[in-house]
Amino acid sequence: MPTPAAKSGPKESEGVAVIDRACSILFAFRPDDDALTLAELASRTGLYKSTLLRLAGSLIQHRLLLRLDDGRYQLGAATFMLGAQYQRSLNVGDIIVPLMRELAEASGESVSFYVRDESVRVCLHRVDSKHAVRYHVREGDVLPLESGSGGRALLAFAGTPGAPYDRIRDDFYCVSIGERDRETAGISMPVFGVRQSLRGVLTLAGPSSRIDHAFLENNLTTLSDCAARATDALGGDSRAMRNAQRAREQIKAQAKAQS
Repeated sequence: MPTPAAKSGPKESEGVAVIDRACSILFAFRPDDDALTLAELASRTGLYKSTLLRLAGSLIQHRLLLRLDDGRYQLGAATFMLGAQYQRSLNVGDIIVPLMRELAEASGESVSFYVRDESVRVCLHRVDSKHAVRYHVREGDVLPLESGSGGRALLAFAGTPGAPYDRIRDDFYCVSIGERDRETAGISMPVFGVRQSLRGVLTLAGPSSRIDHAFLENNLTTLSDCAARATDALGGDSRAMRNAQRAREQIKAQAKAQS
């Protein structure tokens, strides 16, 4: 005799597939989209128009989707309500700190998360390395904005003009070796939230005796992944960050192949 689990398996799989297709419709909308036609939704989701119409009807009923008079579709009011509820329940530390622990474990060095407070930066979260000799910063410490990778990254992604800041924005990271303190070095990347608001920067830092150019290059991908995952979890869009990282990896692979 089939077990209850075996009986319900196909039906459960069908239900999951329906949810997946419905989610693909909602996630087809991009930040700069106003409304999408049925043809545009079909192109972005790969779903047949008949399937789209059926699923859209259910999404409209639950106010997750809205059909305009001209036949185009918009995200419905319920998506805003869910987003607002998510933001109210969100604790940045719950997202950032586990990722910082991963980065500290992978790199062997200390990780900090800095936020801007007017003309200074504040260490909001910190995960220390296990080394006896390390870059000492504590949660709550106040540091300058104008020096160090963390401060300059905060300035860059807050829109500060100038060629050095343009370079940081293009690269999506900032390196500092012996700038604020000749004995320390670090690399920082931004973390974004809803509407690409700058939430802070992740900084991997330590004594310059261990943090050299080779270390920074070897750990850039791990730092980039942590910053992108934090951005996604906080409601931001990490695609530009990930594209920049892929471009760096391609250049690195080409250089290795030519050597």
